[in-house]
Amino acid sequence: MPVIPGPEALRCAVVDLGSNSVRLVVYEGRNRNPVAIFNEKAVLRLGRGLQATGRLHEDSMARALTVMQRYHAVARAMGADPLEVLATSAVRDASNGEDFVAALRTRMPGVPIHILSGEQEAVFSAAGVLCGIPAADGVLADMGGGSLELVRLDAGHQGAAQTLSLGVIRLAERAGGDPGKAQAIVKVELDKAPWLAEGSGRDLYLVGGVWRALARIHMAQTSYPLPLVHHYTIRHEEARDLTEVIATSGRRALEGVPGIQRWRIDDLPFAAITLRRLLRVTGVRRVVFSANGMREGWFMRRLPEDIRAEDPLLAAGHDYAGRFSRDPSLPCALLAWTDPLFPNESPERRRLREAACWFSDIGSHDHPGFRAEQAFLRVLRQPGIGMDHHARAFLALATAIRYGADLDAPFLQPARMLLDVATAHRATVIAFALRLAYTLSAGTSELLASTVLILRSECLLLRLAENAGVFDGDSILRRLDRLAQELGLGTATETWTNRAA
Repeated sequence: MPVIPGPEALRCAVVDLGSNSVRLVVYEGRNRNPVAIFNEKAVLRLGRGLQATGRLHEDSMARALTVMQRYHAVARAMGADPLEVLATSAVRDASNGEDFVAALRTRMPGVPIHILSGEQEAVFSAAGVLCGIPAADGVLADMGGGSLELVRLDAGHQGAAQTLSLGVIRLAERAGGDPGKAQAIVKVELDKAPWLAEGSGRDLYLVGGVWRALARIHMAQTSYPLPLVHHYTIRHEEARDLTEVIATSGRRALEGVPGIQRWRIDDLPFAAITLRRLLRVTGVRRVVFSANGMREGWFMRRLPEDIRAEDPLLAAGHDYAGRFSRDPSLPCALLAWTDPLFPNESPERRRLREAACWFSDIGSHDHPGFRAEQAFLRVLRQPGIGMDHHARAFLALATAIRYGADLDAPFLQPARMLLDVATAHRATVIAFALRLAYTLSAGTSELLASTVLILRSECLLLRLAENAGVFDGDSILRRLDRLAQELGLGTATETWTNRAA
């Protein structure tokens, strides 16, 4: 029998039917950050030979029908509703594309199959990028096997969109496998989008599997401490140098890079040629790799407007607190309780502190001996898409120290390598404050309300309500001292009569 998820875990599924591969993703819930609970890809190269024949590859079509029948069965068995298919450039451009879709409909009765136009594909990709990077500003480039979708992003809003015949399969076939000819083709095609020059001084957002492969190569080359592609960011000069590495590295060297599929290697030189030209014509300052694209855009467009408008970082914190925290009301109380420690903080710093409060109890159900490391890894490597690498490192460090991690613990090194000294210090202050708060309150907002922190010029004062179940025992004083030491202050405690009690 199929799985029937409860109302709190509604599922939906989308199949991305591309020129290179086909992928099924099943999402659970209707939260601001898509939660993929199943993800399977098959490399079919459906668009192979399309440039010469104008038709989808016969053998690939036969394999696709088998794979799509499986995906239909998987989605039904998992209780995913709706299931939709998004077919992109290979299907829309092939003379036998409609016949292929008709055959698909016999294997997947009742399933909507959408043949997206280039503009629709670009709109979905833009929605996917903005899902994880709401304020994205610059140019989006989504490179598939058959086409390259370009979108102007203006401070979180989609602008001009254009589709070019520059997918990695199509470019290689148009150039006859010759990199020199490919360079000339890319130049001519990108000249069709003169608005790309408006990206000067902004960011280039790269979407697509071949771009992600480039990111992994750069990570391996630089020994980057957090091997997550999403939100991986490099400077213009680094991206340009990366294209040179691809051009000069032999196949054997590329095969040795962790996480690079062998079938991708032939595509890499053509992706590098395209990226190098994009860097030149846009004049962007940075390149930002996005693991989100068309599929996440499809998911986002299904959400109500009020959910789409949520801050993805804080929404991720709310989701984790809902699953792991013992008192759902405590994070807001923690934010107010720690306010006195951070006068005149910027909105972005307060946002990170608020997120730290929401993540602060995610280890409550873990083994006490492993809570710190487990919580650290959960935050640092979580699949949620609402945070960049800086935020991941900051929140992971704060959460681990809140659970008592030794400041020099080896497992903290990835976070420390990503943060400067001042930022790591701020995360530590937040962590010690949260550790004190949890010791006082036992993780409840009711007990926390019986305590107050006051920041004075010479000391940190902890006020405790009389007869409220909180007192200045040894563990409290040790943790107050540790927090004050991090702030360069002395300590004091006093008791007040809580008349309301």
